[in-house]
Amino acid sequence: MAKRAAPEVNAGSMADIAFLLLIFFLVTTDIAVDSGLNRKLPPKQEDLEEKPPIIKERNIFQLNVNKNNSLFVKTGGEEKTIKLTDLRKEAVAFLDNGGGIGDDACKQCKGKKNSKSSDNFQKAIISLQNDRLTKYSTYIAVQNEILAAYNELRDREFKRMYPNLGVNFVQANAAYNDPGTEPEDKAKLKDKLRIIKDLIPQKFSEAEPKKN
Repeated sequence: MAKRAAPEVNAGSMADIAFLLLIFFLVTTDIAVDSGLNRKLPPKQEDLEEKPPIIKERNIFQLNVNKNNSLFVKTGGEEKTIKLTDLRKEAVAFLDNGGGIGDDACKQCKGKKNSKSSDNFQKAIISLQNDRLTKYSTYIAVQNEILAAYNELRDREFKRMYPNLGVNFVQANAAYNDPGTEPEDKAKLKDKLRIIKDLIPQKFSEAEPKKN
């Protein structure tokens, strides 16, 4: 009796099917991206050739966020509780105070010129300290408000110094970092952005979180 031949499965197209499935999953799959903040870490203490300068207390905007996500600000010798929605306004008022005299006078500052608050843009420092139980969402929101305060002042000075460009600092900086911007346009923006950054430096420090 003749043996019956075993049926064969045609696997010739399996490689093509696997390749198509691979492309399908690559196109349709969402890749999770961690959110965070872009920061440049300071150099190690031993790498610093000069001793850190003495900073006057009036030039420090001390911001603390406790475990209940409440904000406390100490500036000009006074400490108070503020809302997150008021943080940007408070930070701008501190940075723009212009309380310095003589060599520390600030010609561009439009603040109250309180002698108990910051001297000028270059000397004003914002210091942030969180509690270890502070919510991450609050931490990010606080950082965003502080950065927004710097950008508000930079926008103002950029438009004052370069009114013919028709853009503010944030827009000009975005155009400079855009790969699609023409090289000659980037070259025109580079020095202008540097001048504004030197005029209003982003002096923002973070202290070690508090322990419970």
